[in-house]
Amino acid sequence: MTIAEKILAKHAGVDSVKPGQYVWCKVDATSGHSLRALELLGVDRVWDPERVFIVDDHQAPPPTIEVANRMRETRRLVKKYGIKHYYEYGRGGILHQVFAERGMYAPGELIAQGDSHSTSGGVFNACVTNANMDAVHILAFGDLWFRVPESVRVVLNGTLPAWCVGKDVILKVASELGTDYGLYKSVEYVGPVAAQMTLAQRWTISNMGVEVGAKFALFEADAKTDAFLKDRVTRPYEHVTADPDAAYEAQYEFDLSTLTPMVARPGDPGNGVPVESVLTEHVKIDQAFLGSCTNARLEDLEVAARIIKGKQIHPDVRMLVSPSSQEVFGQALKAGYLEILADAGALVEHSTCGPCYGGHMGVLGDHEVCISSSNRNFQGRMGSPLAKVWLASPATVAASAIAGEIVDPRQYL
Repeated sequence: MTIAEKILAKHAGVDSVKPGQYVWCKVDATSGHSLRALELLGVDRVWDPERVFIVDDHQAPPPTIEVANRMRETRRLVKKYGIKHYYEYGRGGILHQVFAERGMYAPGELIAQGDSHSTSGGVFNACVTNANMDAVHILAFGDLWFRVPESVRVVLNGTLPAWCVGKDVILKVASELGTDYGLYKSVEYVGPVAAQMTLAQRWTISNMGVEVGAKFALFEADAKTDAFLKDRVTRPYEHVTADPDAAYEAQYEFDLSTLTPMVARPGDPGNGVPVESVLTEHVKIDQAFLGSCTNARLEDLEVAARIIKGKQIHPDVRMLVSPSSQEVFGQALKAGYLEILADAGALVEHSTCGPCYGGHMGVLGDHEVCISSSNRNFQGRMGSPLAKVWLASPATVAASAIAGEIVDPRQYL
C-alpha cells in the first residue's frame, strides 16, 4: 500500500484498502468554526474536547461589528462545549502553523480540518485534508467517510541550488504538470531534494497541495520531522512509508539541479516561470506581502531580513510582513529580523490570514500589483478583481520590495 492507503486502512480498522473504495474512518483531530451549527442541531457535546482545535485567524482582530459579534459567539460556544484548544489573535496565529506548534500533527495520523490549506499537515507524514462541509459531523462523532484516493508519486531528483527553496520547487512542478495533477489524489513527494529540503520548505509544498487539487500532500518522516515534533508531541507515533510494491496511478520525475528562482504570473498558481524570464518586462509592484500559511516561518523572515538589512523599501512600494504564528513572531523579534524589516519601512503585522485572502490588513485596490509569498493569485484573491498578484518565494518578495519591481533575488544575496 501507499502511505495514504496505510493510514486510511488503519483508521478504518481494516487490513487493507484500495483506490476507489469507500471507508469510514476515525479521525485523530479536527478544527473549524461550526460550533454554532452543532448547537442549532441540538447536539450538546463534541466528540472529544481535547481533539477539537479552533483558531481566530482570517478576520482577526475583527474589522467589523458583525465579525466582532461572531467572535463573541465563538467564545461562548467554546466555553459551552469545553473546547480545550482555542487560540484568539495574540495567542495563536494561523491555523496550520499553530496546529503543528501545539503538537496536533504526528506521523500516521488522519486529520480533517475546516480550511482548504489543511493539506499543509502532510509535511508531518500524516493524512490531513479539508473537510469543511463535513465539519459538524466530525465534531459530533469523530469520524468521516473517505473515498480512498489514487496515489501519485513525485520524485524530486538532483540537488537543490543555493537560494532555491520549496516555493520555487512547487511553482516549477505545477507549471510542468498543471494544477490538476493531484485532483483527489494522494501526492507523495520523495527523492534526494525532498530529503535535502528543510522542514519549512517541505511545508510550503504540502501547503500548496490543494493548489494542485490534492486530497493529501505527503512527505516521508525523518530526523527533521522528529526534531520539530520533539517536546510538542508526547503520544507515541511511527513513521509511515509506502511498500516497495505499492501501486501508483502515475509517477513524475524532476531533476531540480538547474532550478532557478520562480514566479507565478497572475491568475493561476500554475503560471510559473523563471523569474529571470520576466526581468525585461520591468513589472512594477505596489505591494509586497511576506506572510500566510505558505511562507512566513522563521527561515522565511530570516532570508528577507538578510536581503533587506541596511536598505529601504522602494518609495513606491508598501511591504506587509505577517509571521505565521505568535511563536514565530517572538522568535523573529528576538533574532532582530522584525526590527530590520521595520527599519526598512515594512509594516510588521500580527499573525493573520487577512491580506492573503483579501479580507483586511492589506487589501489591493484597482490595477495594483502585488508580489506575494502566499499560495493563490486568482483574480480578486487579494482584493480588487482588477489587481494582479504574482507568487514568489520570500527572497524574491523581499528583493522586489527593495527594487520596486520584480527582480531575481540572487543579485541581492
